[in-house]
Amino acid sequence: MPRRDFFHDTVKHALSKEGWVITHDPYLLRFGGRKLYVDLGAERPIAAEKEGRKIAVEIKSFVGAAEITDLERALGQYLLYSFLLEREEADRTLFLAVDAEAYASLFNEADGRDLVTSRQIRLIVFDPEQEVILQWIQ
Repeated sequence: MPRRDFFHDTVKHALSKEGWVITHDPYLLRFGGRKLYVDLGAERPIAAEKEGRKIAVEIKSFVGAAEITDLERALGQYLLYSFLLEREEADRTLFLAVDAEAYASLFNEADGRDLVTSRQIRLIVFDPEQEVILQWIQ
């Protein structure tokens, strides 16, 4: 089993507060004979606002000494997991969950916005102290 991200429980609680039901913790993917794990899988109940929607969430904290190295790793995982989800469960959408500070530092500057747009990266921006989702970026 992979080691959990620093903000794992925070994002799990924030999703639950918005009406998401956690269905996988973690969400197993396969690459050949290898096992890979996206941090969470979740679904919205049919009666909820986003009917029957299924997501997978990769959580990143960017608390390491090298923020760009963390970004490189996160993007690599996002690309690989997106590819595998498209093949295995095309109706499940992958999101990268980042705290508000990492979003402001990396994704909300000009190069970061261009990266998100050009690579169609879906983000969940959360407040780690309040355990709430601040923004969904698709």
